[in-house]
Amino acid sequence: MLSREQATDMAQATGKTGPLLLIEDTASLQLIYRSVLTAAGYEVQLAASAAEGKKLFAAGHHRVVLLDLGLPDGDGLQVMAEMLERRPGTRVIVITAHGSINRAVEAMRAGAHEFLVKPFEDERFLTAVANAVARSQNRKPADASAGFIGSSDVMGRIHDKIASVAGSMATVFITGESGTGKELAALAVHAASPRAKGPFIALNCGAIPIDLLESEVFGHVKGSFTGAISDKPGAATAADGGTLFLDEICEMAPALQTKLLRFLQTSTVLPVGATKPIKVNVRIVCATNRDPLDAVRRGQFREDLYYRLFVVPIHLPPLRDRGQDVIEIAETMLARFAEEEGRRFEGLAPEVADLFLRHAWPGNVRQLLNVIRNVVVLNRGGWVTTEMLPDTLTAPEGGPAPAVQGTVPTAEPALDSLLDRPLAEVERIIVTATLARHGGSVPKAARVLDLSPSTLYRKLDAWSREGGR
Repeated sequence: MLSREQATDMAQATGKTGPLLLIEDTASLQLIYRSVLTAAGYEVQLAASAAEGKKLFAAGHHRVVLLDLGLPDGDGLQVMAEMLERRPGTRVIVITAHGSINRAVEAMRAGAHEFLVKPFEDERFLTAVANAVARSQNRKPADASAGFIGSSDVMGRIHDKIASVAGSMATVFITGESGTGKELAALAVHAASPRAKGPFIALNCGAIPIDLLESEVFGHVKGSFTGAISDKPGAATAADGGTLFLDEICEMAPALQTKLLRFLQTSTVLPVGATKPIKVNVRIVCATNRDPLDAVRRGQFREDLYYRLFVVPIHLPPLRDRGQDVIEIAETMLARFAEEEGRRFEGLAPEVADLFLRHAWPGNVRQLLNVIRNVVVLNRGGWVTTEMLPDTLTAPEGGPAPAVQGTVPTAEPALDSLLDRPLAEVERIIVTATLARHGGSVPKAARVLDLSPSTLYRKLDAWSREGGR
């Protein structure tokens, strides 16, 4: 997932895209979304209703539309259908509340580029927009080699491996904890390769419902299923001449693994509902935060696919194992964020540098960037002191996680409280407690519970329809 600075570079690198059209009726969310997008370098036009959005779309040349499905004066799906009928190449990102995931799935089947479920993080938001812009132009998102900050020995070896493998067609398999920069590594491989001028298409296999994955990877033809109102090229076709990045590859459904293996063997794709395969020239880079060989042992990942993909492995180390890199990253990003926000910071105070070196950084580089961004936004400048740091960083490690207001319970149930209850109720209690422990993050909770994120999303959606949690 991209951080704000990579998304800013991406917005600049993809050239003049014209304004993004944001259709959202809630004024506060309009303000938030526009602020995030403009800070990343995008021009944004706002509409507060379906009627206003359709009027602006008809008068403009928007390549990317962000559409809230819950509009007061019209059906969001109908608005999207009219837009795609007028300009089929438009990339529509639909936004929906948690309890309406089924509507988002319906929108994806009808031609939406991607969906976001409220609430979502800025990084997730910017990644979705940047990929949509890149897909609309059939270009790679950006050169992310600058995102690899750090001069430790271990990162030096990774730089050397990327330089060695970039010129080949060999499949690269990237592993590492969440937040270590696996997508940046994939982008660096692409940017250093002869395919650098071709598209870089990223697909998160864990964020797309299983019943939509095949269509997202291989595409579909008009009329192949209910809601397929037009032909839609899949990620594999869109990546022709470039690189296809399959993130969270171990979350891919077994049936689709078989089709992916066939694709790797034949270099052809068969869209859903099509009868004639399409020849493509694609380089595959994949990634996972799990142990792929363990997934093979558990029967969750095909052994033959594993050996087909695991050609050149690159393991990204956690930030805690990169020594002084944490200081180099923090100071570099402090200067960059300060420039963006119009602030002036001198650097890290000695006690902060010492704390950063001792901290375990469970969220890795992503967590560090969030901390630095927090400091820059909430303080005027000067030396970064411990008083400026978020409470979650200065609290003793291993202490209780902060409460997530209005989402899931924060107390973990004792074993006695689970006895004499229906199994379905016990499952719901354990899932919500796990979500609370991991700050409401569905991907993190799914890994702990040994579920795919899409399965967990479906459970939450079902409970929400039963009466909310």
